[in-house]
Parts: sequence; C-alpha cells; structure tokens
Amino acid sequence: MATAHKNIFVRHWPTTLKIMTTNPNDGARRTGESIAVEPAVADLPGHHLVLGADNPMRLVSGQLLGPFTVSYQTYGKLNADKSNAILVCHALTGDQYVAEPHPVTGRPGWWERLVGPGLTVDTDKYFVICVNVLAGCMGSAGPKDIDPKTGRPFGLNFPLITITDMVAAQKLVVEHIGITKLFAVIGGSMGAMQTLEWAARYPEMVFCAIPIAGAARHSAQNIAFHEVGRQAIMADPKWAGGDYYAESDPPERGLAVARMAAHITYLSDSALHTKFGRNLQDRQAITFGFDADFQIESYLRHQGRSFVERFDANSYLYITRAMDYFDLAAEHGDNLPTAFEKSPVRFCLISFTSDWLFPTSESRRIVHALNAVAASVSFVEIETESGHDAFLLDEPEFFRILAGFLRGAADQFGIGDNA
Repeated sequence: MATAHKNIFVRHWPTTLKIMTTNPNDGARRTGESIAVEPAVADLPGHHLVLGADNPMRLVSGQLLGPFTVSYQTYGKLNADKSNAILVCHALTGDQYVAEPHPVTGRPGWWERLVGPGLTVDTDKYFVICVNVLAGCMGSAGPKDIDPKTGRPFGLNFPLITITDMVAAQKLVVEHIGITKLFAVIGGSMGAMQTLEWAARYPEMVFCAIPIAGAARHSAQNIAFHEVGRQAIMADPKWAGGDYYAESDPPERGLAVARMAAHITYLSDSALHTKFGRNLQDRQAITFGFDADFQIESYLRHQGRSFVERFDANSYLYITRAMDYFDLAAEHGDNLPTAFEKSPVRFCLISFTSDWLFPTSESRRIVHALNAVAASVSFVEIETESGHDAFLLDEPEFFRILAGFLRGAADQFGIGDNA
C-alpha cells in the first residue's frame, strides 16, 4: 500500500523571480531569470511537491528552475529514526508507480515483483520512495507543463535536463521528507545512472548503492539508437516542432516507432527466438503484404500502441537526451575512479549475461574504478536469456542476490527486521 505523506501544492505561480524579458509575451528569458513551471495535470495519485519557489534550482545548463513540481510515491512506513528509506530510481519509460496499478493504464506497477510486503524490497521493513524524473510526464515538471509567461505548454522551450538535474531534484524531495541519509539507492538502466550520480555527488547521504544493468556513460551505440527514436518522433508531421499540445493530437505514430525500436534493444536474440521465432500471427501462411505476418511484428506494434497511452513524445526526447549526456568520468576530469574517491558508500553492481544494451563490460568498468580507490564493492553477473529487461522480470537469482545484499547491509546500518 502506498503511504500518505503531506502534499504541498502551489496554486498561484509567479511568472518570474528575477529579470523580466523585454517582451513578456514572447516566452523568452534573459540570463539569470528563473523558469517557473505550472503543472498541466494535478490530479494524479501520490505526492506533489513544489520546489524552487524561494531558491530556484540551478540546472547543469546554467538555467534556473523554479517554482516547479516534482511528483513522487512512497510505500511502507518511515521508522522513527528515518533510517530505513530506500530510493528507487526509475528507468527511461518508468515512473513513480513502482508497486501499484498505473493510474493511466491500470497495468501492474513496473516493479511489483520486487517491491512490496514480504518481497525482496520489503515494504514491511523499508520505506520506499520513487520520484518521477524531471522532464517526465507523470506529474514532475516537463515539456507538457504550462509556461506561466505564455499560458501555453512549454514544448521544446522547456530547459534541457540532465541526470545530475534529476538527482538534484530527488535530493530536495528526500530532504523535504526529513531524511538525512538514505539506507539505499537502487535503480536499473537509467535508474542505475541516477544511482551512480547519487553515490558520486552525495555520498554522505547514501549508505549503499545498487546500480543494476547500467553504465557510467552512454555508449555511441546507445546514443545512436536514441537518435533513431528521436528522429522517428520528429518525422511525424503531428509533432509540429514539439508544439502539438493544443491540438490534442500528439505524434503517436512517431512515438510508437521510437518505442518499437527501443524495445528491441531491451531483449536478447535468444529471448526473441524462444518467444517468437518465425511464428506467424493468427494465420497459416504469409500474406504477401505488409500486415503483421509474424508474431514479433504484432508484438512490437502492440508495444508501440500501448506506450503512447501513457507517455509524452517530447518527454521521450528530453529523457533520452539526458541519458546521452550522462558521462560520470567526464564530470571528474575524465577519470572515473575520481568520482568515487574516499567514498563511504557500499556498492553492489548487478549485470546480466544477455544484456547487449548495457553489457557486463560496462559494470566491470565501474567495478574497476571502485577497486582503484579501495571502495567497498560487490559485483555479480547473472546468467539469463532475458536481455536488458531482466531486471524487470521474474529472475529468482537476481531477487536472491539483491535480498542477500540488502539483508547484510541492513544489519550493518542497524535496521532491524521490524523497522
């Protein structure tokens, strides 16, 4: 069950905190002016926190953001000394609804196999937080929200967001809840990037970090796949340069194709062969046409159609760009070990043998960097045919290893079984 937390919402939004533009109707801003963001949707379940009203948050780009809303969800109960908090960082197409039906689609939470009472991340023991990332589309400030200067959705006028910015906003949420040190930060894929950023930038606030199926930087291949997806969206005439909100007719075809292309990278060749092979879809013979003759075609089309129900096309552009820009070594003089120098954080890295999107070599690179500075690190590569998506699926060995690490870390941190 999600637990209640005090919701804070601002209904009146200052349009500027510093310098007005010469033409206040054009939406342009001068250097030093904070960007206020008014939420387009305010009725999603969970918690909605307004940040940056008095002290705007400076983005990596140099722009100031505030006031802006961040949406998050919690599960379990925070103990008396606030020592049992786990921050779950979601992946590219995830959101804060980790362990409950999704409010838009009604589908199960994306980590319901892992997070919940009596499960690996036991909400009878831990207080779990998940924050919808900046530039997301489930309540946190993003391109579909309203620019108070124009009264219209930002579209591509929304500032570019980085992984560092996402984590900075999460830190403000954690501090708002009153937590000074997280027991654990956990995340897979883009969530692993956030986990690494937390450990590198705020090590004093993290007891243990568990990056799963991730990397310290986005590879050229992954940037290339993201660019294909972005171009698919931008090639859809309905994208309209990112200004499609007023028509209520989003670029669904382009976003669906982007999702289809990305979804291929989440699976392994062996998983595709086992699940689909060359099996035909609801027919006995090929049709000599361009309908979905094969089951894999039908499956990908379904993935594309279902994705557009819950995701914003511009958010997809922004979040994939944030992943592309992530390079933890570059933030530390192109020397990855420096990112973790004198780190008190206990690390557990997990990879999967069939993951070719974030292969084991990427996790090993992080492990080597941690070893170079004598950091506390455990590492395991799990044998599976499930590909990158293994961290979202029923993988008993993954559950067992994660549960064991959390149990040992909890003992070290002083969290009892009845926290």
